[in-house]
Amino acid sequence: MRARQLEVFCMLMRCGTVTGAAAMLNISQPALSQILLHAEDQLGFKLFNRVRGRLVPTQEAEELYPEAERIFSELGALRRRTMDMRYGRTGLVRIGASAPPSMAVVPKALLTFREAHPDIVVRSLIAPMLNVVELVRNGDISLGIVMNNMPHHDLDVETVGQVDLVCLMPQDHPLAGLDSIGFAELQDETLISYRTDTLPARLLAAAAEAEDLEYAPAIEIDVSMTALPFVRSGLGVAIVDGLVPWEQFPGIVRVPVRPRITVPVAFLTSKDRPLTGSTALMRDYLREACAELGFGKRRG
Repeated sequence: MRARQLEVFCMLMRCGTVTGAAAMLNISQPALSQILLHAEDQLGFKLFNRVRGRLVPTQEAEELYPEAERIFSELGALRRRTMDMRYGRTGLVRIGASAPPSMAVVPKALLTFREAHPDIVVRSLIAPMLNVVELVRNGDISLGIVMNNMPHHDLDVETVGQVDLVCLMPQDHPLAGLDSIGFAELQDETLISYRTDTLPARLLAAAAEAEDLEYAPAIEIDVSMTALPFVRSGLGVAIVDGLVPWEQFPGIVRVPVRPRITVPVAFLTSKDRPLTGSTALMRDYLREACAELGFGKRRG
C-alpha cells in the first residue's frame, strides 16, 4: 500500500464517509474513490462495503487499521520534520507537558530561554500525562514534563522536584483562615480530588488511612485545573497540586495539606533518541525554572 493509499484508508476509517475523508484530505470525492479502488486492486481484497450509503470496513480493514494508523502517524511526523528542515528550523525544540507544569514551569523557562536564544523555535504542547508519554515514545516531542516519576522501559525518567498538595476553597469558606488543613477537618466537606487510580490519590488514601479516615472524593478529577470551576461554584473544596499558580485566580484561597504530601515532577526523554543540543539546553532552563519556583535543584 502506497503512502497516499494509506492516508486515504486511515482517513476513511476515521471519518466513515467519502465526503468527510475527502474534505479532511482536501481532495475531490471521485479522486479519493479512485485511490481506494487502486488500493483494493493491489491488495486483492476489499477494504470497505457500502451499506445504506455508508462505508463499512471489512474484517480485513479492521485487522489492518491499527498498524496502518501507526505508520500513518509516523508519516505525519516525518512530514512535519521535513517541513521544519525546509524552513531552516534546525534549532527546533519540541516539548510537551501536562497541565500544571505547562502553566508554571514551561512559561518561566521559556521567558529566559527565548531571551538568550531567540532564533531557536520552540514547539510546546499540553497533554495528559499518558499522552505525553506516548508523544515522547513516538518522537513527536523530545522532552516531556509530567507529575509522575513511574519508570518506563523505553524512557529515561529524571525526577526534578517534589510539589506539595494543597487544599483549594473560596476565600469566604469557614476553613480558609486555617494555617493547614487535615483530613479530620475535611470529613464534613464535599471533597473534589483525583480519581482513585492516580498517584496523588494513592498518596492521599495512604495518609487518610494512617489517621483511620477515608479518602473518598465526591467529585473525581484527572487534571487539577478542572477543580477550579467546581470550587468557584461552591460545589466543595479541592485537594490538588500546588504547582498551578492558584493565586492568579481571584476569590480562591489555598491552604497547605496536613500531613505534607508531595507529588514528583519529572522529565521524560527517549532512551533511543539522544537530545539535540538545543533541546538539552532547554532542559537546563526547565531545571532552573523548577529551582526558582522552589521545588527543584539549581544548576551547578
